[in-house]
Amino acid sequence: MEIKVIKVGFLQTNCYILTNNNHHLIIDPGDDFAKIDSQITGVIDGIIITHYHFDHVGALNELVNKYNLKVYDFNNLIEGDNIIENFKFKMIKTPGHKSDLISLLFDNKLFCGDFIFAGAIGRTDLPDGNIIDMKNSLKKILLLDENTIIYPGHGNQTTIKNEKDNLNFFINAQ
Repeated sequence: MEIKVIKVGFLQTNCYILTNNNHHLIIDPGDDFAKIDSQITGVIDGIIITHYHFDHVGALNELVNKYNLKVYDFNNLIEGDNIIENFKFKMIKTPGHKSDLISLLFDNKLFCGDFIFAGAIGRTDLPDGNIIDMKNSLKKILLLDENTIIYPGHGNQTTIKNEKDNLNFFINAQ
């Protein structure tokens, strides 16, 4: 599976295009439809939204309208194993930054929206954020293999191993 990162919008949201056998899956089409569209060279099997904040869905309607795509999110994916055409993954509910936030585990690659960043976690002080949910979600993620690569909604990728101490600090903070 190939992973292409496209930084879009004024918040430089990471839009991911996963490619497997000339089939694409788009994760978080944040903004800039033309920039995302220019990177598509095959069949699009769908779009997954990690959570519904404006910077993660800005180009959603244009992509859906142009390609007649199905959108997958916390409403129509099941926690655990999922298959979308050529893509097998686990969906993990990870509320905290927002109640609808989900993370997607493709083998050892975790796409997590604004849940975890390199050196930080998502804000919980925005509407629909919850620090207790965040701590419980962090505990779930720490059960994954420490070599799991984290692909965040903003910034650079990291690993659970690199973030372990930081995540435990947030869990144990008052």
